[in-house]
Amino acid sequence: MTGLTIRRAQAPDINAIMDLLRQVNDVHAHGRPDLFIKGKTKYTPDELARIIADDSRPIFVAIDTDGTLLGYAFCVDEDHTGSNNLQPIRTLYIDDICVDEAARGKHVGTMLYNHVLDHARAHGYHNVTLNAWAANPAAVKFYEHLGMSVYKYGMEQIL
Repeated sequence: MTGLTIRRAQAPDINAIMDLLRQVNDVHAHGRPDLFIKGKTKYTPDELARIIADDSRPIFVAIDTDGTLLGYAFCVDEDHTGSNNLQPIRTLYIDDICVDEAARGKHVGTMLYNHVLDHARAHGYHNVTLNAWAANPAAVKFYEHLGMSVYKYGMEQIL
């Protein structure tokens, strides 16, 4: 998609980000209604404002030429340098990534992901990681297409 700008999220972006948080939550609620509540969001607007202000948790947003927010990538700095058993590395964890339903298929997610990679390289991170829900195979396929590979499995037994 041409004319797209990727930048850090700002306080005026909160309402648009909240709408996207609902979209991604509803995808999860559809796949795992035993875990997610349809119509809810992962963060409140106040929590989101605090995250936006936190440099260790950058949120990148994709904005089109009309100023419409089309997607986001929530990131978290994970510093393993004080661990007893892990290599002393820093990981940039993608906590959440979403592209507005109306903008999917237009490479917005790819551009966001590539921006996250560029940010991670520029800031000396060892790797970029994320979790994908098994109930969202389209997301898993997208991440694999971007070059990601499985490095651990999360498993459960429902009681």
